[in-house]
Amino acid sequence: MTIDDEIARLAALANPHRFRIIALLAAESLHVSELARRLGMSRALLYMHLQRLESAGYVTGHLELSDDGKALKIFEVVPFEISLNVAGIVAAVTADIERHTERHTDTESTP
Repeated sequence: MTIDDEIARLAALANPHRFRIIALLAAESLHVSELARRLGMSRALLYMHLQRLESAGYVTGHLELSDDGKALKIFEVVPFEISLNVAGIVAAVTADIERHTERHTDTESTP
């Protein structure tokens, strides 16, 4: 994982609404309308938050058909654990520097 990936993954959690979403989904899988109702949030805003959480790997969504034939997007939390320490930050920064150095070296040697 790159330093940008790590930061994006952490940034996806840096919002109180997203914490609430994860807390609700940890208890049970919910469809978007029900989740929006419980949070007191518009579906459009909720989708924006869910998209950030899903792209970071914290939640996943799938379609299900309701009894009346409507497609419902059901979301559930993906179990995760975050561990951040100085050694991890140093390793991510070092790997990032090495990638940038390799790219710079490759572009210099290309005629």
